[in-house]
Amino acid sequence: MKQSRLNAPMGLLIDRDKPVSFSFEGQRFSGYEGDSIASALLANEQWLLSRSFKYHRPRGPLTMAGQDANTLVQLGGEPNVLADRENIREGIQVEGQNYNGSLENDRDAYLGYFGRFMPVGFYYRSFFKPMGVWDKWEGFIREKAGLGKLDLEFTPEYYDKQYRFYDLVVVGSGPAGLSAALTAAEAGASVLIVEEQPIAGGALSYHRFDRSGRQASELREDLLARVEAEPRIELMTEAVCNAWFSDNYLPVIKGKRMYKVRAAECIVASGAFEQHVVFRNNDLPGIMLCSAAQRLMKWYAVKPGNRAVVLTGNDEGYLTALDLLEQGVKLEALVDMRSDGAAPELAAALRDHGVRIIEGSTVYEALPTRGNRKLRGVEVRRIAGQGKVAEHAQQIDCDLLCMSSGFMPAYQLLCQAGAQLSYSDEAAAFSLSGLPEHLHIAGSVNGVYELEAVLADGQRAALRALKNLGHPVDEPGKVSCQRQVNYHWPIFSHPKGKDFVDYDEDLQAKDIVNATRLGYRDVQLVKRFSTVGMGPSQGRHSALPTARLVANATDRSVTETGVTTARPPFAPEKLAHVAGRIFDPYRRTAMHRRHLALGAKMIPAGNWQRPAFYGPADQRDQCIHAEASHVRNKVGLIDVSTLGGIEIRGPDAAEFMNRIYTFAFLKQPVGKTRYAVLTNDHGVVIDDGVACRISDDHFYVTATTSGVDRVYRDMTQWNAQWRLDVDIYNVTSAFAAVNLAGPDARKVLEKLINDLDLSSEGFPYLAYREGQLHGIPVRLLRVGFVGELGYELHVPSSYGEALWDLLMEAGAEFDIRPFGVETQRLLRLEKGHIIVSQDTDGMSHPGELDLGWAINRKKPFFVGCRSVDIMMAQPLSRKLVGFTLPAESRKPEEGHLVIKGDDVSGNVTSCEYSPAAGCIIGMAYAAADDAEPGKQISIRVDGGEMVQADVVSLPFYDPDNLRQEL
Repeated sequence: MKQSRLNAPMGLLIDRDKPVSFSFEGQRFSGYEGDSIASALLANEQWLLSRSFKYHRPRGPLTMAGQDANTLVQLGGEPNVLADRENIREGIQVEGQNYNGSLENDRDAYLGYFGRFMPVGFYYRSFFKPMGVWDKWEGFIREKAGLGKLDLEFTPEYYDKQYRFYDLVVVGSGPAGLSAALTAAEAGASVLIVEEQPIAGGALSYHRFDRSGRQASELREDLLARVEAEPRIELMTEAVCNAWFSDNYLPVIKGKRMYKVRAAECIVASGAFEQHVVFRNNDLPGIMLCSAAQRLMKWYAVKPGNRAVVLTGNDEGYLTALDLLEQGVKLEALVDMRSDGAAPELAAALRDHGVRIIEGSTVYEALPTRGNRKLRGVEVRRIAGQGKVAEHAQQIDCDLLCMSSGFMPAYQLLCQAGAQLSYSDEAAAFSLSGLPEHLHIAGSVNGVYELEAVLADGQRAALRALKNLGHPVDEPGKVSCQRQVNYHWPIFSHPKGKDFVDYDEDLQAKDIVNATRLGYRDVQLVKRFSTVGMGPSQGRHSALPTARLVANATDRSVTETGVTTARPPFAPEKLAHVAGRIFDPYRRTAMHRRHLALGAKMIPAGNWQRPAFYGPADQRDQCIHAEASHVRNKVGLIDVSTLGGIEIRGPDAAEFMNRIYTFAFLKQPVGKTRYAVLTNDHGVVIDDGVACRISDDHFYVTATTSGVDRVYRDMTQWNAQWRLDVDIYNVTSAFAAVNLAGPDARKVLEKLINDLDLSSEGFPYLAYREGQLHGIPVRLLRVGFVGELGYELHVPSSYGEALWDLLMEAGAEFDIRPFGVETQRLLRLEKGHIIVSQDTDGMSHPGELDLGWAINRKKPFFVGCRSVDIMMAQPLSRKLVGFTLPAESRKPEEGHLVIKGDDVSGNVTSCEYSPAAGCIIGMAYAAADDAEPGKQISIRVDGGEMVQADVVSLPFYDPDNLRQEL
């Protein structure tokens, strides 16, 4: 189809040298690179884009800014795409939404004639009885409503997250935002500007601020040139600041990435949403906000109509009228709801063009073409009182109606931060108060509309932010603005209805009033009963008329009524943004290079990289079995630097340990280690480790690799309540550590340490010592996680490589070999040692894990003690058991289900072939009555095959612990 465009400089976003072809409803259309789907269709005079949710009424663009649901379309397999935000791409296939049959001839359009049978909240009142009737109606109602079609064969795409930190984040790139950003950056602050639209400048990019129309474009060019030249400013367009959380934590969505932004100071210069006028058929294609028409012309060079009427309650409508005239649109009339009209110079400018100005009047009804597909004219009447019109009407033929009843602040982020939105019924003006200390507002969101005042307000907000940042600045003065932009009552209910307050939900003025008559006087309850403001636009245009209607119906003011609560997110976000790849720290131990040199196959463990085993990746099992046999028969060395390390120091250190962990620690001897189990308030095991008592007031505790941050957080949180005299430090990164294990471990260590008695009598099992290893200070723990004679050596992390090299050199004559974490997991499995979060889950309590021995029942308190007592007093429903299978059997994998009869009784948590046992060994949760040795459990493996495993006593290897106590 042939498209028509306005001449340059109209069309800031399009590249006329790059045509793009696409299809809509099976018909080919063309546009230009930079066009949105909506602008390209309107350029081809395709005004019908979609249908409404409830009545299937034809809909066209309202805002041209992605702020309404009128432009929801189906883009391939993705529904609910905003056509005025999504750009066209070569060959894309677009369809409308919410219709039955075709977009032009919707077989469900008849639903509009049955509006009287679908009053507000009809689904609540009609389908709740008899019991279960809703289940029969729900499918039918949802099918009639539409809401697009999901592609269940959709291939997930890549989404991710990134962290950013700034001195100042400015939300909005209008004149206030740009002024604020420049003021802050020129003072030395790092600044991020977040702009929702594809073009910076806010209203400067489309609005006419003066009679000549030159002021906005010249100012925008100047401000953007200064921004581009300022290295401290980063400008991010097509990015939505989707929420405000404590301490200026701002999730910003751009494309397929969510930026998790932290700002020391934040300025919201988000502007204001232009408001519509409520009258009959105010949703027809061809009716749009004044700002939408201006965006069409300035951004996309699209002529919005041929014969226009402007309906306004402020001077902005006059400026829009001048834009329309300048671009060749015939202006049939300007209808001003105010009786005193606009500023004299603006009225004179229109009259100079021969435009008829009708003051003190409104559009009472829009007249449609056949099938309501397009606007063909309007009926204008004089305003006779609040919401009332005179009997006499005049009809004006037109194909475009631009309307503006005023502006409502884009208050959502600010109210999420706890600000209070107030409204003056007398002045018809908004104000925001109660902002947090480091959050500021500027521009029209702050009730400032005159351009010079807007610039000054941006500078004022920046100076306040700079002062908080510690910059030497003068106290900014207050900026005032007397310009009135809101008409006090732009609602003209029609006896025949179809006067829409909420376009998303097809809600009419009478629906809101009737909700109050049914007893829902609170605006929050009106929202939930009527669903007003619950659609995609989230009340951007329905919140104010709803508050006015509720206030009027209940004899209150809008201030008393208020508006509905604003909650995150500000704009719809895909689940992919939330589920996308998160920031993944890549941590290496001090010995990382040594592992690579030895041919280690690295795997992630928490956020660390650890050797899984050493050798070719395709020989995993052979390498692991060889490493395990070597540890059992000679000596092996493993890097355990990733173990969490926490220091507890202070006079109350023992008392603190006694409260945190399940075991007793008050009388733990100095120079001894003790197994430490941690439970939460619910009695669930959430971590374990080894506690070393270095002195009376000093403990060194290890924690699991992935759990140490949580343990440290919980410790500090609990002590904020207990107020014990202790210092708690997370020293995980401060230490490098290895485990030297095997029958020859002592021989290797004796070659390097001369100042300690390493004999079994001088350094017994579970003892703790400190010494020097070739001048390196070392903490030694005599522990046996892998079930052999073993020592953990903890040294300052800067000595990590030196420690590894010394041990490998000293152990050469004993054929020392490194082993990896997968081998360690096999060795500990042979000893029946659990790994928290692998062999436990969110419900595992000590009784299920046979950890009753690790709980001191005599001490008065530990975290989770009451819950542990309650759960362990109950009969067990499941238990973690050891099982074996013949070597030739199908090996279960972790997560495979344990089946008892027709029920699932548990799951496999660990399973490997054991060279030491000569069979497959594993641990699994099983029904309590199957937990005794000698029983059998049924495990369903891949392919649905069932294998019968024998329940055995733990451990599988060296049950008398003779080897680790050598």
